[in-house]
Amino acid sequence: MASLDAVSLTILLGAVLVMAGILSSLLALRFGAPLLLVFLLIGMVAGDSGPGHLNFDDVRTTYLVGSVALALILFDGGLRTRFQSIRAVLAPSMGLATIGVLLTALITAPVARYALDLNWTEALLVGAVVASTDAAAVFLLVHTQGLRLRPRVGATLEAESGTNDPFAVFLTLMLVELISRGAGSPWHVVLEFAREAGLGAIIGVIGGRTVVLALNRVALPQGLHAPFVATAALVIFGGAQIAHASGFLAVYLAGIIIGNRPTRAHNSVVTFLDAATWLAQIVMFVLLGLLVSPQRLMGSVVPAVIVALSLMLVARPVAVFLCLAPFRFNWREKLFIAWTGLRGAVAIFLASIPMLVGLSKAYLYFDVAFVVVIISLLLQGWTLAAAARRLHVALPRTDRVPRRVELDLPGQLEQQLVGYSVRPKSLFFRRGLIPSWSKPTLVIRDQRILSPAEADPIAPGDYLYLLAPPEKAEALDRFFVDMPPSSAPDPHLLGDFTVSGEVTLGDIAEAYGVTVDAEQAKLTLADYFDVHLDHAPKEGAALALDAIVLVARNLSGGRVNAVGLRLPEDEEKTEYPTRLESFKRKLSELWSSVAGI
Repeated sequence: MASLDAVSLTILLGAVLVMAGILSSLLALRFGAPLLLVFLLIGMVAGDSGPGHLNFDDVRTTYLVGSVALALILFDGGLRTRFQSIRAVLAPSMGLATIGVLLTALITAPVARYALDLNWTEALLVGAVVASTDAAAVFLLVHTQGLRLRPRVGATLEAESGTNDPFAVFLTLMLVELISRGAGSPWHVVLEFAREAGLGAIIGVIGGRTVVLALNRVALPQGLHAPFVATAALVIFGGAQIAHASGFLAVYLAGIIIGNRPTRAHNSVVTFLDAATWLAQIVMFVLLGLLVSPQRLMGSVVPAVIVALSLMLVARPVAVFLCLAPFRFNWREKLFIAWTGLRGAVAIFLASIPMLVGLSKAYLYFDVAFVVVIISLLLQGWTLAAAARRLHVALPRTDRVPRRVELDLPGQLEQQLVGYSVRPKSLFFRRGLIPSWSKPTLVIRDQRILSPAEADPIAPGDYLYLLAPPEKAEALDRFFVDMPPSSAPDPHLLGDFTVSGEVTLGDIAEAYGVTVDAEQAKLTLADYFDVHLDHAPKEGAALALDAIVLVARNLSGGRVNAVGLRLPEDEEKTEYPTRLESFKRKLSELWSSVAGI
């Protein structure tokens, strides 16, 4: 009975630790504290050196949990990555993920050698352990601190985060093997890396395509799609590792393949993996915290701080500026990417590998990695938002994303049901706008289900469900958030070929003789862009209107407020002057009434 009680006690303590991590995350989100730091501290408090006095030194279990957690985290990251968003930054991202990691390790190694009294191979292992970034922590902090990164910067960090971990794992394993077995040929290292990366990529692509085929062809019972995909990700990871390929690269590429193809139950898969990766991170961070000994840390804390500062202030910036030199990044973007090189669970996970194989000084690697992570999260984590604003690479969020409900429709993959609560200040309620590719299907009001015709007019507080393609569902968000205040267009923008976004299609049709549907004649140009674009309007976005082309010249409050007119060549040369004068007169009258003059 005593052994059964011990098992029950272990389950109880484990559940309490996980629950404490979840509840403490609410406090961390409120004050902007890095979640990883909170979970690590909980593990330390529960350990044998803390008030919990829990004796835990099982490195093998920690490595197992860490491998599973990291595989799921990378798979989830790939699943959420849109290939179109990272295609333009693949080259700089791959440079940061490979050459950048190597340069960071090489620059950190001399500092580690003299600060920690190590030989060159051991010092390089320290550099490899702390060389990779934890971009998942970066984006969590960006989200909680209300920031929206500029697209190129965000896409670069996103692609780097999924591909630098596999290289850091490979580099660490090769150095551990080198220390434990003796010297090896540099060509052997290069060939081994090429083999692991190439085979990992092949397994990842084939595995991802197989999962897509199975999801769409096999009639799984409702609710089993998400566990099937999560399990398949671990099968891909384990199979690649057994084949001595990069399982982390394989599982990341498999996630990208699955996330960028139409599949059944996509939303339930993403939701399930959110919870699975969240739980995996909590368990991994708490276990890593349990392995830390504050008494042992005291002997290496000063040199570890020196390594951390040299890593953040010298090694990472030099690596970033060198890797991004061939690309068109300005110095502000490079500096921000350098500062966002947060170290997280991956560094401590890699530091557990020397402990697992029994290397001498193994605990020194672990303690240094732990100090580096703590300093990185405290120094870089809490200053991330300030750095983003100061360097002008991120803009504050002006609105909160509305709660979106997505439901898959059995029997087809082209459409899904997307639901929103109708807000009184939303673009949909105030202007009655909805994209041309979506179709209102039903309305829920006072717990009654109505058709759009029965519910007309839609009222605030109603829940509206629309049919939309899965890949465009997110673009519906902007129609159901509170409209931000807009301003009048800059008068300097309004010339012969540029008009206000408040001009209607009917005015354009009358002035230029183009054909406009009678139902759309009352739409403003800003409305026209909102209805017919697949995404939020951006400067330079163009839409055809019969024989002319409308070009967004300026935006305010998320809407187009100045539109350029691209006319046919013969129109510009012949009839344009007469129509222009007529249109100018009408535009002046309209603008005077809008401005209240």
